[in-house]
Amino acid sequence: MKTALVTGANKGIGFEVAKILAQNGFYVYIGARSLQNGQAAIAKLNAEGITTAEALTLDVTNQASVDAAAATLTQKIDALDVLVNNAGISGGFPQSALDATSEQFTEVFETNVFGVARVTQAFIGLLRQSAQPRIVNVTSAMGSLSLAADPSSGTYNYKMAVYQSSKAALNMYTVNLAYDLRNTPFKVNAVCPGWTQTDFTNQQGTSTPAQAGARIAKYALVGPDGPTGQFISEEYFPAPATCPW
Repeated sequence: MKTALVTGANKGIGFEVAKILAQNGFYVYIGARSLQNGQAAIAKLNAEGITTAEALTLDVTNQASVDAAAATLTQKIDALDVLVNNAGISGGFPQSALDATSEQFTEVFETNVFGVARVTQAFIGLLRQSAQPRIVNVTSAMGSLSLAADPSSGTYNYKMAVYQSSKAALNMYTVNLAYDLRNTPFKVNAVCPGWTQTDFTNQQGTSTPAQAGARIAKYALVGPDGPTGQFISEEYFPAPATCPW
């Protein structure tokens, strides 16, 4: 059975991604900061008839926690087929480029950027053992430099200096990661789930968590001819291979 790890998967979009992957034949590890939250998510999946999932304590901001999670999985499985770096935070409001504090930047980057790099590096050994490894970094259209600078775009008037900077950095990390893994079976992409109705957005948005989860899972399930090294936002760009950053 193929295996997948989804960080921040105890609720929202991450939970939906985990559910979809389980429904597609994966044994899914639900990464959550606390075992209690992870087990609550497993109970919800079990209630829906999904039994191929397991909670994994994983705090992406804590190197010791990440290392312990990697050690645990190394004892359980021979290969990891999919890594979805979903855990992320907004940093709260307001986020003016002039007024945001260095502490705000540090907190958000610790999860949204450093956490992704930390987890990816910790699990890359298991991913290399997969015949068709996939990495999906959950990003945002708000991290697109093209959209942020375009007065005609739907995101132009929604500025969050800290959050947007972190997602732009995540996008660049994704490009570099895909480059490092070029000429291998890896597919590595940054995917925007869309404006989604979750706790993260105070239940506002144009997409349900299930719809957003499907957008993410789609690129965890791509075949050998699928894209890699791309920023994909289906709300804005219908052709992932040609969309600008």
